[in-house]
Amino acid sequence: MSDYHEKQNEQNTKHLRELLVDLPPLAGQFFRGIETTTASRTRIAYAYDLKIFFSFLIEEVSFLKGKKITDLTLRDIDALDVDDLERYVEYLNYYETDGTISHSNKEKGKSRKIASLRSFYNYFYKKQKIKNNPALLIDMPKIHDHHITRLEVDEVAKLLDEAETGEKLTKNQQYWHEHTKERDVALLTLLLGTGIRVSECVGLNISDLDFSVNGMKIIRKGGNEVVLYFGEEVKDALLLYLEKRNKILALSGHENALFLSMQNKRISVRSVQNLVKKYSGLVTKLKNISPHKLRSTYGTNLYRETGDIYLVADVLGHKDVNTTKKHYAELEDERRRMAAKAVKLRKE
Repeated sequence: MSDYHEKQNEQNTKHLRELLVDLPPLAGQFFRGIETTTASRTRIAYAYDLKIFFSFLIEEVSFLKGKKITDLTLRDIDALDVDDLERYVEYLNYYETDGTISHSNKEKGKSRKIASLRSFYNYFYKKQKIKNNPALLIDMPKIHDHHITRLEVDEVAKLLDEAETGEKLTKNQQYWHEHTKERDVALLTLLLGTGIRVSECVGLNISDLDFSVNGMKIIRKGGNEVVLYFGEEVKDALLLYLEKRNKILALSGHENALFLSMQNKRISVRSVQNLVKKYSGLVTKLKNISPHKLRSTYGTNLYRETGDIYLVADVLGHKDVNTTKKHYAELEDERRRMAAKAVKLRKE
């Protein structure tokens, strides 16, 4: 695993320990049990979700009112029934923390929190620490499909042109652009030309690149190491950037990082998100473009060119091809419509 991902895991482990201070001891038992089967970021998400669930219990469940979260036990969890959990799902529509900060959840937010709860219950049920598993009886909210937001071919060209010229940037932005344009073009070209996740992109080291085969070694979501290949446009943009990158004296601990910030340390996910937002805002006012939308743009273009949904799933790193099919369902429908017109029964 790369130094970047090791540091991220260390930071996430430290963060989880801080969160556990405000949770009952049974939560620590749960996280120790799932450590080998989940990513560190996933466990942090579970911790936040479970804190909401425990808060609901001491606020809304009659026999637990007045208890502290840290005093909750497995006996308390085992005493809950499906009605209690259904009330929790309804509670997620709107709730407050610290008495003043309001929160609400839509379909996706509810689904994630129910999934966290199911994992929590499943762990203790399989370990025979509880006798009941009402979380299995809770229905997942129906997730309505949303139109995929992505850049069209002409918008991709305009985005890269803007990153290269900086013509529409403000005077202040143009000053900094002179120092970062090679990096910005290389970064955007890489995202658009390979479909890698933003976390995979910022984790890249110079030593991960092999221009003899136009390949790069990346750490996938979940920790798997794979090699992805890129085309000549990506190669040219990276080589142009590396000419400048190799002259920069990076801060200690960041010497091998491919993409550097203006502070000469590894660029952050937030910085890449801001960079994409800055340039895409010059190209389209109607679409809210993020690094993930650039990933969708690549996936769309690859599927249109190849028609191979399994290839798209493999390159994007989807573990389940059904995830890919769901994202590109409208393109499949478009291809089916084309197929309907392709065969003529009678010659005109």
